[in-house]
Amino acid sequence: MLEVAGLSHRYAGRESQLAVTDLSFSVDAGRLVCIVGPSGCGKSTLLRCIAGLIRATEGTVRLHGDEVTGVPADLAVVFQDYSRSLFPWLSVAGNVEFPLKSTRMSRAERRSRTDEALEWVGLSGARRKYPWQLSGGMQQRVSIARALASRPALLLMDEPFASVDAQTRFELEDLLRRVQREHGSTVLLVTHDIDESVYLGDRVLVLSKSPASIVADLTVDLPSERDQITTRESGEFVKLRGEVARLLQNRELAHSPERNA
Repeated sequence: MLEVAGLSHRYAGRESQLAVTDLSFSVDAGRLVCIVGPSGCGKSTLLRCIAGLIRATEGTVRLHGDEVTGVPADLAVVFQDYSRSLFPWLSVAGNVEFPLKSTRMSRAERRSRTDEALEWVGLSGARRKYPWQLSGGMQQRVSIARALASRPALLLMDEPFASVDAQTRFELEDLLRRVQREHGSTVLLVTHDIDESVYLGDRVLVLSKSPASIVADLTVDLPSERDQITTRESGEFVKLRGEVARLLQNRELAHSPERNA
């Protein structure tokens, strides 16, 4: 479904900065792939290039075999800062329905999609409320419902659970796993949390420090149905977590081709 080939991006300006360099990977339909790396390594830049929000300096991004030159119609993004991504003057249902208004859907179909998405995330009873009346975790559920309502071919998530408390984070992780499994969604999720990447992903791509390059592509050999306690206590989880941690802490990954040159 998704192909990234030789992707590099350099931010222009007084001090030119290479954010990501020569990234290549692919994602099959119906998979949940996590990208983990140190803070500031270029994870969000990579996601913006894939989403078509910025044009990469080098390389290509292809969705369904077509090169991405703008924001694809069948792609949705969930950002970390849910408080800025929701319209406070619209109800929960209004926020979820809003992107659908730019399509050719009838009003009845838009409402049906909205109700379905809210049911998926457990917010059917909050459709008339406003974002400011909800907890942080519920606001992020609204953001996820809005993304799912358009039934995107690819869902991109940029550290979507980083701004909520630990218990809410666990609930949202399980929500994502359930929805992704039940509806066969394809998800690419960026995080700096090692445990989260292993718990959520079918694969984990490990990035180096900035400028980011891929240093490992790990298969997560865990059951499709996971539990926050038993899964995290399993030997396979502990083994994978340790492997990712060692890769991230390896000083050899703290490279900078420009500085070494």
